[in-house]
Amino acid sequence: MKKVVIITGASSGIGFATLGKLIAEGHTVYGSGRAEKDLSVIEESGAKALEIEMTDYDSIEQAINKVVADEGRIDVLFNNAGYGLYGAVEEVELDKAKHQFEVNLFGLAKITQLVLPVMREQGSGKIINTSAMGCKIYTPLGAWYHATKHALEGWSDCLRLELKQFGIDVVIIEPGGIKTPWGSIAADNIESSSSRGPYKQYAAKVAASMRKRYDKQGSLSSPSVIADVVSKAIAYARPKTLHLAGKYARPLLLIRKLFGDRMFDRIVS
Repeated sequence: MKKVVIITGASSGIGFATLGKLIAEGHTVYGSGRAEKDLSVIEESGAKALEIEMTDYDSIEQAINKVVADEGRIDVLFNNAGYGLYGAVEEVELDKAKHQFEVNLFGLAKITQLVLPVMREQGSGKIINTSAMGCKIYTPLGAWYHATKHALEGWSDCLRLELKQFGIDVVIIEPGGIKTPWGSIAADNIESSSSRGPYKQYAAKVAASMRKRYDKQGSLSSPSVIADVVSKAIAYARPKTLHLAGKYARPLLLIRKLFGDRMFDRIVS
């Protein structure tokens, strides 16, 4: 059956790859973006654009109202919007840390709250949340980012229990290394926050390593890997609750599990 799908953060990376795949499969797809150029990219792909700023709850509510008015239902919400705020804990301003939580967790929670009454009325629906392998591991200078993903994982697990009675599935996706703009943005954040203080040498090494990894050909998985996972989660009547996919995801989680935190510290450092 063809579904009405909302994808947040749909103008690039995982969101855009998923947008294209689901349109090709015949679904009615709405993609969210912030800037005018993002909305143009979404519309040119054949999807319907929603202007959403994840920290602006009014924009979220207006977007959901539009989808309900146009389609009369919402079958799938793919919570994909997010970014990585990297930098030393001592040096990252708390306002920036709060913004990280607003985008990666609270904005996601708000849009989820707004689609749930529609899904409950239907007696069906799927909430698919982009977490990260970073919800179970950690990387240098990523404290605030990892904190949001650890929080999202627990939040999603509890949500799954709450919604089972209404026929609504909650699916968590934990991507590994995916070739998207995420890495360059995270490296920019490191340099913005920690390039001048006591952590500057460490920050320079981490940022350079991150850029090298994201620039190197073949070192990361294509966003299409996650798009395929989303497609299967939508297609299956009883989807898996957790999907781990993409470069390094399984090996890194296994290393931490088998060898413990001290060894993992050495590897990621």
